[in-house]
Parts: sequence; C-alpha cells; structure tokens
Amino acid sequence: MEIKDISSFLLYYARIKDRTRRLFGYIPPEKIEWTYTKRKFTIGDIIRHLALTERWMYIENIQLKPSLYNGCEDYFAKGYENTIGLYNTLHIESVEILSRLNIEDLHKKCETPGGHKITVWKLLRAMVEHEIHHRGVLYTYLGILEIKTPPIFGLTSEEVIQKTKSNAGSKE
Repeated sequence: MEIKDISSFLLYYARIKDRTRRLFGYIPPEKIEWTYTKRKFTIGDIIRHLALTERWMYIENIQLKPSLYNGCEDYFAKGYENTIGLYNTLHIESVEILSRLNIEDLHKKCETPGGHKITVWKLLRAMVEHEIHHRGVLYTYLGILEIKTPPIFGLTSEEVIQKTKSNAGSKE
C-alpha cells in the first residue's frame, strides 16, 4: 500500500485505531497490569507502548526529528482509565501533526531510531503494521484470560466455515 495523500491515510488509520479501541472494552480493569509471565509487557504496557511509540517515535521521526520514546511503564499512566486516556490523548496529538503533512512531506526521507533512512509514507505504513501487531498480542492475552473477544470483521473463523459449508450445500 502506497500512501499518496494524508487525508485518505488518516481515514484508513482511524478505522485501524477504532478496531484496537474496540478491544479495550473487553479488558477487565483489574487486569490492566496482567501479563502471562514476568518481564513481559502487561496489557497496560502494550496499550501505553502503542500510544507512546506512535506519538514519540513514529510522529517525531516523520517530522524528521529523533525519537523521544522512552519506554511504556505504568508511571506514564496508572490504571485502566488513565492508560486508555493516554492512548486517546496522544493519538489526538498525532493526528493533529499528521494532518499538516503534504505530498512533498510524504516523500521525504526520515531516519528510524535504528539509523535506517526510510521514506515518510513507508514509515507511516510501518506504524499501522505496528498497531496491528500489538492488537494481535492483546487478542492473545485476552484469549489466555479466556475472555471472549469480538471478531475483527463481523464473523468469527467458525462462522465463516459454517457459512461456507451452507453456501456449498445450497449449490448442490
């Protein structure tokens, strides 16, 4: 996917973020700092990581500035409400900055924290992939906790299989 203009990207990215936010309502507040094992991200760490890397790494880099990302521990936001609030607040800041980009900005080269030169629109694409990756981790954590989660696109895998079988049977 090539990002050719910022407005269509922001519409697309809003849908990506909404799918992640939808999961937050399934997280029991008392499990916000739960993890499956020591020294691994908690659920709250994942949400803070998404918020803080978006704003302080990706958005800084696309402005041709160095990353200011400095971790995702709970001192950035403690508790369920504050963690979700951080995610939402920093995303609003990110969108405000992104909305000012023009086509020329999208084709500039920026530098990642690893020192790699990359075209801005390609780093924006990586930001989306990062969000989706960590959303998948949230689904996994909630699955381990045996919390039923919503299907991403309306049907579960089992429902797709059942519909496929039904459709195949109706064609005979």
